[in-house]
Amino acid sequence: MAASLRASSSSLRSRLLSSSSAAWSPWSHVLSSSVHSEASNQTETLAFDEIQLSPEKPSTATAFVLHGLLGSGRNWRSFSRALASELRDRSPSDEWRMVLVDLRNHGRSAGIKGLRPPHDMSTAARDLADLVKARGWAWPDVVVGHSMGGKVALDFAESCSRGDYGESADLPKQLGQTPLEGWFPDNYDRMLCQEILWVLDSVPGQVETDNSDGEVERVLQTLASLPSSLPSRKWVVDHMINLGFSKSLSEWIGSNLKKDNEHVTWAFDLQAAIDMFNSYRERSYWTLLENPPKGLDIAIVQAELSDRWLSDDVQRLKALSRRESKPDAGKVSLHVLPNSGHWVHVDNPKGLLEIMAPNFLSAAKI
Repeated sequence: MAASLRASSSSLRSRLLSSSSAAWSPWSHVLSSSVHSEASNQTETLAFDEIQLSPEKPSTATAFVLHGLLGSGRNWRSFSRALASELRDRSPSDEWRMVLVDLRNHGRSAGIKGLRPPHDMSTAARDLADLVKARGWAWPDVVVGHSMGGKVALDFAESCSRGDYGESADLPKQLGQTPLEGWFPDNYDRMLCQEILWVLDSVPGQVETDNSDGEVERVLQTLASLPSSLPSRKWVVDHMINLGFSKSLSEWIGSNLKKDNEHVTWAFDLQAAIDMFNSYRERSYWTLLENPPKGLDIAIVQAELSDRWLSDDVQRLKALSRRESKPDAGKVSLHVLPNSGHWVHVDNPKGLLEIMAPNFLSAAKI
């Protein structure tokens, strides 16, 4: 089945796709906290937005925020603003910078020609490392990934701990410390790797396709049936609703359109996104969770009402979270977000803030 999905997009109409990773949500209705600075940037690697409440001050810590399949960084703007505001209320001395990344083939990164195949979790994670190096940043203190973005975050942490982003001496991490201009020590590619990883409603193992309700299948099949150039956003939304999709999902799909002269076109590369979807389904990170590297905290958030989880996976995570901590290893924690389905930042943003904010503050203190 996975092999068939890698074929040309012309035959997508007849293919079956099912997964827990499609990251659509009515993001425009999330919390609307004010923010003093929101800058858009683009490099030869990835496009991104930055949110910082007081841009005139140097940031004390950085979080990368990664969206899910067919989404973009803007899906997380409102929640990220609310999180930055919550962190300031809890600790006024901390100045957090939120970097909302458009993953390869999504959002404004879909127009970047240098992001070559293969389109999978590992190359998407390496894109983050390339972004850090291209901008001369310190490695992020925290990485947050929702759905497919959660597996990109896991791959980033795993690759970083192995030294895949550069050979180096095994020296202590120095979170929150930016190298002086022109000074790059031998271990720069591994120092400053993130201390805390948040994986939001993303199953860490292989995705069991038989347990899906087929919504992703129907969405991708519908998108594949449409021409590349479309009359208007309203036309697309109405078309999706007429096909039986919910209004909120249809509006979210419509939000991923961009203007193209007198028409609109998708802000993502559909075929490449399907390749990423296949990788998301196939990759497993249980080995990382069972043997987390020293200094890395992996926090898994399971949405209470999410249909993404098998009972065996939940029990396995509970067992890992109850393990006695060891000085030479990292740790895994499991948090259940009440009254929330898969769209955690929309269904219960307040509850998600209450779970995440205290741990963000501990990262800033390191």
